Amino acid sequence: MARAFGPPPTLEEIDAIARAALAGLPEPFASKLAGVVLQVEEQAEDELLAELGIDHPLDLTGVYEGIPLHERSVEHSGTMPDRIRLFRRAILDEWVEDGEELEHLVRHVLIHEAGHHFGFSDADMHALEDQA
Repeated sequence: MARAFGPPPTLEEIDAIARAALAGLPEPFASKLAGVVLQVEEQAEDELLAELGIDHPLDLTGVYEGIPLHERSVEHSGTMPDRIRLFRRAILDEWVEDGEELEHLVRHVLIHEAGHHFGFSDADMHALEDQA
């Protein structure tokens, strides 16, 4: 259902949409994401933007931070848990610009970042999104 007017979605609302999208992922993907931390934040911090070579915080809707499954080894035990961070203000900016349904946009960003966890190509990510 599209929102007509009112206040912009809160961090909690974006988080709820993202968690519902995560719960809707098919197996074996869903279970392999069980240990990945999902966080929704207002916007990316300057350090992260500089690290990624991104000039403006509204240009980054999400990021995967961790070691993709295909690169893991016993040497990585004891590392911080992988996480997916979604950035509310950038998502809302893209939502307003594109006019796409908010739930679809959040799911798209989440699946794209989850795809990095699996080491997927963009084509693989699109196929996963089509299944979700």
